[in-house]
Amino acid sequence: MTKIEAARQEYADWCSAIGIDSIDKLNDALMAGKGIELINLCEARQERKYAEIANQIYWRRQKTRIVMMSGPSSSGKTSSSLRIAQQCRVLGLNPKVIELDNYFVDRDRTPKDENGDYDFEALGAMDIEYLGIQLNQLLAGEEVELPKFDFVAGCRVSSGVKMRLDPGDMLFMEGIHALNPALTPSVDQSKIFRIYISALTALPGGEKFHNSTTDKRLLRRIVRDNRTRGILPEDNIMRWPSVRNGEVRNIFPYEENAEVVFNSSTLYDLPLLKYYAEPLLCGIRESSPAYEKARNLLSFLEKIKALTPQEIAVIPPTSIMREFIGGQTL
Repeated sequence: MTKIEAARQEYADWCSAIGIDSIDKLNDALMAGKGIELINLCEARQERKYAEIANQIYWRRQKTRIVMMSGPSSSGKTSSSLRIAQQCRVLGLNPKVIELDNYFVDRDRTPKDENGDYDFEALGAMDIEYLGIQLNQLLAGEEVELPKFDFVAGCRVSSGVKMRLDPGDMLFMEGIHALNPALTPSVDQSKIFRIYISALTALPGGEKFHNSTTDKRLLRRIVRDNRTRGILPEDNIMRWPSVRNGEVRNIFPYEENAEVVFNSSTLYDLPLLKYYAEPLLCGIRESSPAYEKARNLLSFLEKIKALTPQEIAVIPPTSIMREFIGGQTL
């Protein structure tokens, strides 16, 4: 059994243990007024998982000084990394963040895709040598000046930001290549703790199986990007195949390299996403090239009972789902 399969099975076993192992039973619980109770239960489970991951990082703290996280789009990577870092602070560790986006090669060295466009997702777009030099300097206790990448000029510039790893400090890094050892070939791999984050689910419901991790992530992305970036749902749908191709090329082949697989799904996320996504999807006209996919997503949500505004209001400000619907305080 792969690590992904094991994580999915663990989630399915938990759903069975609490008596909600299908969409039908989920709807029954919501119809019975147990929505708030379910939200609280799911959030307690997530917090427990974060704490377990932080414990593993703490146990390895004498040797492992770098935490790398990756996962497909809209898996809740940002929230998860912040929550894991918070749990590490509870244990007395001090997370320090290095942004991998500042380690791009200069624009004239950036590889191009088959269409002749710059491929910023390719591993070759990263300055692997410079990243390795700085990580090894930090691991040796030296002070470094972190780079800053100027995306307008297309080159690295001075940031003036200095960093040193003191006792108790832990480097946190998140990016699409974080699980690929080829990103850090010059770094002792035993010093890196890798975490894979994805929204895995496995809930059968009536005649239809609502177990599409991909569709759930697309719904999360549609809701978040419409709220934070003003991106139309149909635009997100049309971009989705390109996003998926990047995941298949750069993320999925390395998921088994992770020491830990974190499942960012909650039992209430589809009822929550239905509340926000359904009106957006219904606004896509039949003439749009995104119409067919929008109808498929609406069909995906059809048999799910939406959360009420009163239930949504109790979702904690530290929840993963706040990353998508707003109101997060992390």
